[in-house]
Amino acid sequence: MAMKRPATMVAYKDLINQAPVEVDELRMSIEYDEEFMEGSMALVGVQNKELQGLLDSIEKDEYQFKDKDLGYMTSIEGSNPGIMPFRPLLRLINQTHRKGLETEE
Repeated sequence: MAMKRPATMVAYKDLINQAPVEVDELRMSIEYDEEFMEGSMALVGVQNKELQGLLDSIEKDEYQFKDKDLGYMTSIEGSNPGIMPFRPLLRLINQTHRKGLETEE
């Protein structure tokens, strides 16, 4: 079942808040097994920074949806799905950023 874009800013913010938890779990995995996870630590920093920026702009009521990929999309699309099982969550955040909130049509 495909995840649907959130319909409210509260739901979008909740979705964004889920991602850092997943990113932190990835960071802990990298720290535990650096050899297997080599090259993945850069992903963690980029994602955390961008997700925090999104949350900050929502909190300040300055957020704007834009039909442009978030910066982390380039790095996650080339990543190993086994290393980053939460890619669908990051893709949904990006899709919402690009297309806006889900509306009833």
